[in-house]
Amino acid sequence: MRLNKMIFCFAIVLTFCQCQQLKNQKTDKENWQVLFNGENLDGWVVKFNHHELGDNYANTFRVVDSVIQVNYDGYTEFGERFGHLFYHKPFSAYHLKFEYRFTEQWMDEAPIHAYRNSGIMFHSQDPKIILKDQKWPVAVEFQFLAEETEGETRHTGNSCSPGTHIHKDGELLTQHVTQSSSKTYKWNQWVKGELIVDKQSNITHIVEGDTVLQYSNPIIGGLAIIGSDTAMLVDGTAISSGFIGLQAEGQGVEFKSIKIKTLD
Repeated sequence: MRLNKMIFCFAIVLTFCQCQQLKNQKTDKENWQVLFNGENLDGWVVKFNHHELGDNYANTFRVVDSVIQVNYDGYTEFGERFGHLFYHKPFSAYHLKFEYRFTEQWMDEAPIHAYRNSGIMFHSQDPKIILKDQKWPVAVEFQFLAEETEGETRHTGNSCSPGTHIHKDGELLTQHVTQSSSKTYKWNQWVKGELIVDKQSNITHIVEGDTVLQYSNPIIGGLAIIGSDTAMLVDGTAISSGFIGLQAEGQGVEFKSIKIKTLD
């Protein structure tokens, strides 16, 4: 009888644990939205400089082995085809997670600063209003960099600001790049990144679990270097939402495990 009671109690505990595990899994699925399904580019739209929206020139953005690749094997020349793959809907306050690594591909005609360099654009203008001959979207960028020369520091997780400015510690920053405090990573290493944007427009960059940069309140600024439509975008305008885009600037790169949790 005592043995039967023990078995009964164990069964109850086991059932509770299983139910709790299922509940946690359900909660996780409800909170996190997978942006890349690992199979195709459904839900994403391409925009390349010199090309119309939706023209994925030479199949540059493609899915291979459950990752999104930026692949230049169909090119004969780079031709300033700076490109971005945008998720189809905008976001405001959120926590974004992703992984990236570089490949051996490099287009010699691309600008040298793009070597082992890529990124994720966020708070971007709507890709529908990016001009045909506009190199980059008006956006803020979570920049990816990898080691270029062995032993030399090259931070990743920096902030870049094409057509935008940011604030840090109450000061307006107008330079293009704001350095992070990250470690230096090998080019072929998968690196985990996180981007947190809260309702007050405070922005945090996280690399491999470490907070490497914090800033706030992006605004539109420096539009002249972008060549965008200034009738639709005005310097000084606060940016509190926008589109997320993966970057292609002449360097081969791969992306995976892209998911988002909205905070609003």
